[in-house]
Amino acid sequence: MKPFRWSIATRLTVLYTLSAFGILLLAATYLHWSLVTNLHREDGQFLADKVALLRTILQQNPADADSLTEEVEWETAALHFAKYYARVLDGAGHTLIQTPGMDKILPVSTFPVPAHTAHLESLVTSRTLGHEQKFLLLSAFAEPGAGKTPRQIQVALDISPQEAFLQNYRRSLAWAILFGVFFSAVAGAFVARRGMRPLAELTLATDRISASQLHERIAGDKWPRELASLAKGFDRMLDRLEDSFKRLSQFSGDLAHELRTPINNLRGEAGVALSHSRTPEEYRRTLESSLEEYARLTRLINNLLFLARADSPTTSITRSQFDARQSIETVCEYYEALAEDRGVAVHREGQGLVHADPQLFRQAVSNLLSNALNHTPRGGRVLVQAGRRCDSGLEVLVSDTGCGIAAEHLPHIFDRLYRADSARSNHPDGAGLGLAIVKSIMALHGGSVEVASPQGKGAGFKLVFPDGPGSQPVGAS
Repeated sequence: MKPFRWSIATRLTVLYTLSAFGILLLAATYLHWSLVTNLHREDGQFLADKVALLRTILQQNPADADSLTEEVEWETAALHFAKYYARVLDGAGHTLIQTPGMDKILPVSTFPVPAHTAHLESLVTSRTLGHEQKFLLLSAFAEPGAGKTPRQIQVALDISPQEAFLQNYRRSLAWAILFGVFFSAVAGAFVARRGMRPLAELTLATDRISASQLHERIAGDKWPRELASLAKGFDRMLDRLEDSFKRLSQFSGDLAHELRTPINNLRGEAGVALSHSRTPEEYRRTLESSLEEYARLTRLINNLLFLARADSPTTSITRSQFDARQSIETVCEYYEALAEDRGVAVHREGQGLVHADPQLFRQAVSNLLSNALNHTPRGGRVLVQAGRRCDSGLEVLVSDTGCGIAAEHLPHIFDRLYRADSARSNHPDGAGLGLAIVKSIMALHGGSVEVASPQGKGAGFKLVFPDGPGSQPVGAS
């Protein structure tokens, strides 16, 4: 069972919805806290003002019962939207005056201990009584004057309507959050789909590209900045794929051509040999000719297998430090007879230690030397030179005095099975793999191969082998 994976649009929608929910929740929480705090502060100030007013009446006009009655009985009854209660007690705790019916709702014992301080807002307490009626309570002492006993003032405010209002307010906030989250989800889905539309268009554009349309490109000015780099990267990948596809097609065609020639030769010779009776000597010559074609096929297959192994990332080589001049001498001695037969002089110069695979080193030099001998006319000269580089490592230069390589062929001479027309006609036995093998050998060593061919002045190939641990020039201590 495949794991469930959310699309980018769904993830963006969920993240947007969660962000909106968090913002709305924080905003609602702040608004509720701010409203509750302001209401509580205003109610506390209201009760503190009432206590201050009663204190003033008791201090300035302690004998004026009318003013006290007006404030305690009439004023509390005149309020339509707030239920306010007041009570005045003597020093012994007996009620002197109170709001009518207050003793049934708010007994004296309900109130906290009275205080002498002038700042009473912070002393307001809340208490729930009866059928979930909530009150704010405040009690304080009042000094009526010299020689008079202190009085106690008790005031209360019924905040049950405020609690009902706050409950409705919380319900409204909850609905606002719910609808806000819902519309945020809808808006988030719309915005995410609109924002992801260029990616869908890019996907459609890439889906239209097939093996026969590798020349098409998708980069342009219509893509957003985030997708423009992706489109350019995809086009670069298409460039590589198109180049690889062309190389593969060319490689397949060249390989078929290289295999067809020896196979046709073998079939032709076998057909001729079987057309009528032959003498043993004629059969022998036919078999010898067939062996040459078999050898040619074997070399081609071995070279292709070597290139396939060299391309594998798991391929490793065994390196050691040895005398490059001695290995070069061995290779030149092998080609000495061929050079004399073609009238080409082979010279060796330089010396140095190299850190490489001895067999692959000789094979790379051998391929370059064979290539030079094939393209150097009679009376020409081939130079194989080894020497230390000024930075590090060792370089081997194989140069000849042949006709050189045309400029249009230089970028392709290391491609597999690539041969210029002149090379194909002059040396039909070659398969065009020698220089590709040299390039693969240098890649395995972490080195490089370079070519220079001034028009009409021959060609020079340079192998650059990097230094290994412990490498040093010959004669160094």
